[in-house]
Amino acid sequence: MEGDNCTFPSDLSDDHSQRGSVASSATLSRAQDVLVYVFGESAVHLTLEGLGSISVQELGRSVRETLQIPDSAQDAFAFWLCSPLLELQLKARHQPYKLCRQWPDLLYRFTEASEDDILQDEPYLQYRRNVFYPKSKELQIEDEGVLRLLFEEARSNILTGRYPCDPEHWAGLGALTLALEEGAGLDSQQSTAKIREKKLSSFVPAHVAVGSGGFFSTLRGKSSRQAELEQKLSEEYRKINTSRATAPEQRELLHQYLSMCHTLPYYGCAFFCGEIDKPVQGILQRGKRKAVSVGICLDGVYVMDVKEKHVLLGLRFSELSWDHSYPEEEGDSHILWLEFDGEEDGTPVNKLLKIYSKQAELMSGFIEFCVELKTATEGGAAAETGIEAGVSQEPAGQESSTRNGRGGRRGMLQRQGSVVCSRVHSLNTISYVDNGERQKRS
Repeated sequence: MEGDNCTFPSDLSDDHSQRGSVASSATLSRAQDVLVYVFGESAVHLTLEGLGSISVQELGRSVRETLQIPDSAQDAFAFWLCSPLLELQLKARHQPYKLCRQWPDLLYRFTEASEDDILQDEPYLQYRRNVFYPKSKELQIEDEGVLRLLFEEARSNILTGRYPCDPEHWAGLGALTLALEEGAGLDSQQSTAKIREKKLSSFVPAHVAVGSGGFFSTLRGKSSRQAELEQKLSEEYRKINTSRATAPEQRELLHQYLSMCHTLPYYGCAFFCGEIDKPVQGILQRGKRKAVSVGICLDGVYVMDVKEKHVLLGLRFSELSWDHSYPEEEGDSHILWLEFDGEEDGTPVNKLLKIYSKQAELMSGFIEFCVELKTATEGGAAAETGIEAGVSQEPAGQESSTRNGRGGRRGMLQRQGSVVCSRVHSLNTISYVDNGERQKRS
């Protein structure tokens, strides 16, 4: 499944390096040693012969043996080359050591990082969820060790805000975390004591634990907010044992946690960095941009506000067209274009969102591969569900409504209050009618 994926640029050879080496890297450069970081584990330390030429496929055998991952679940995980600047899932044929030496090339090509930051950045090898692994298969896993690895990764993404979620989500997930760590048999006083001992940041997203701050937050007092969160977690924890004769087993709790995460549409996404235009609210705000995270998975594309931790736009593949463009002049940006149906003063229009990112090429290729994979997997059912198989070549014009195989107009996106739902009204988009006429920027 991962052998032909698009998460790694296909035009970079494993044997090519232009800007030197990161041979000082503590993670991949030692002659016979390799550290593979795993969620919930400090690292898997392996001593291997011929590290410089070992492939991901060969390395995988050693890691799975060390972690005791059964063959039935081996496709659930993949190797990622990561740093604070870039994350890329590797293919089975890739050689991690050689790709580590190419890391500066990749950062120059796909990030806006300064030369100093690029020279200081060191990638590490991580073993984590395969972005192409279906959620339906994940819930069929019975091996507790494998479920624990998936849980630790999901938990990290919840706590860091990578997966935005509403109170009913983070409270329920936090309660399940407490049950997994301390058992499900604590009374109210004991559960509250454990939450205080381990701190709220172990159970709820960091921005929730800290709070939004501000004048009114100061008046209420930090202790009051903390007490409310502790009470909410304790109440959710008590529900776990409601109407049960016996306490749930660890495997059952892990399945419950992952099942709840699966209700978040961007669970399992690969994430990319970008910026979008802020809505114009006056002369002083012209040209300002907002940092966003773009999550892409087998189900669709999700644009998230990095600061506010909520979804700005969520589109299934049946609801979007896309394209990417390269800079035409010096100072221009790489752009990923997302086109979807909207409305202006009661008139149906096409809307375009511009995402500025040097990773636009990666994102476009990844979307295309996901669409093709989903189409191949679903076979004839793909046509009925309206999955789009083409790429819009002219995002602001031409008759794309039939050219891209939509089968008519896509359904309107509904604006809702949940952090999971789209906030189309807050986006600075370009609107136009079907004949390509530019209407206005909204």
